[in-house]
Amino acid sequence: MGNFLKWLGAGLGFSLGGPIGSVLGYAVGSFISGFSKEDVERAKQFKTSSVNTQAGDFEISLLILSSLVIKADGKVNETELVFVRNHFKRMYGEERAANAFKLFKGFIKSNKISTRQVCLQIRQNITHASRLQLVHFLFGIAKADGFVSEVEVDVIKNISGYLGVSSYDFESIKAMFYDSSDSSYRILGIEKSATDIEVKKAYRKMAKKYHPDKLQHLGEQLKKGAEEKFKEVQKAYDLIQKERGL
Repeated sequence: MGNFLKWLGAGLGFSLGGPIGSVLGYAVGSFISGFSKEDVERAKQFKTSSVNTQAGDFEISLLILSSLVIKADGKVNETELVFVRNHFKRMYGEERAANAFKLFKGFIKSNKISTRQVCLQIRQNITHASRLQLVHFLFGIAKADGFVSEVEVDVIKNISGYLGVSSYDFESIKAMFYDSSDSSYRILGIEKSATDIEVKKAYRKMAKKYHPDKLQHLGEQLKKGAEEKFKEVQKAYDLIQKERGL
C-alpha cells in the first residue's frame, strides 16, 4: 500500500483536487482492494517537484479520458486495454505501469465521471500542446483494435471540444489514424487545391505546433510519445512533396 500511495502522491498536483480528485477518491475507495477514499488525502502529503507534478497530472488525465473512450461503444475491448497497459510500460516501467493500471480499471468501472468537468479542470491546468497529445493518444486507443468507430470518434470529439482543442487541430490529429487519398492534406490542415506555397506554410505551422520540445516539461517518456505525432506531420509533407514533385 505504501508504494502505491507514494506513486499516487509523488507525481500529482492539480489532479488531487476538484472533479478529478473526486474521481480518484471514488476509484481508489471503491475499486482498489485494501484502500479507502482517505488514502487520496494521505497521498497529498508527499512532496513533489514541478516537473513530476505536471507529468503526473498528465498521466492521471490520460487514464481518466482513456477510460471514457474505451467504454464509448458499450464494451471493453481487451486489445485496447493491452494498448494502454503497454503504453504505460514503455513510458514508466513495470511497477509504475501496474499502479497506473489499478487506477485505470477503477475508472473504467466508475460511472461517476463527468466528462465536461474533468476536461475543464484539465484545460485550466495543462498546456495546449499537452492537450493535443492527449487527443492523439485517445485516437491511438480507439485504433488499437484496427478500427475507429463513429461512437469513439464522437466521444473523442466531445472531449476535444471541452479541452479547448479546435476542430482544425482535431481533424488534423484524426487524419493521422486514417488511410485515405487526402489524409496527408488533412494532417496539414489544408485542401488538395492548396498551392505549393500554402503547403509549405501549413507544414511549418504544424511542425512547430507538434514539435516534441513543447512537451519537455512532461519528461522524456512523454516527449517520445509526441515524436510519433511529429513524424506523421513530416510523413504527410513528404508524401505531398513526392506527389507534386517538389
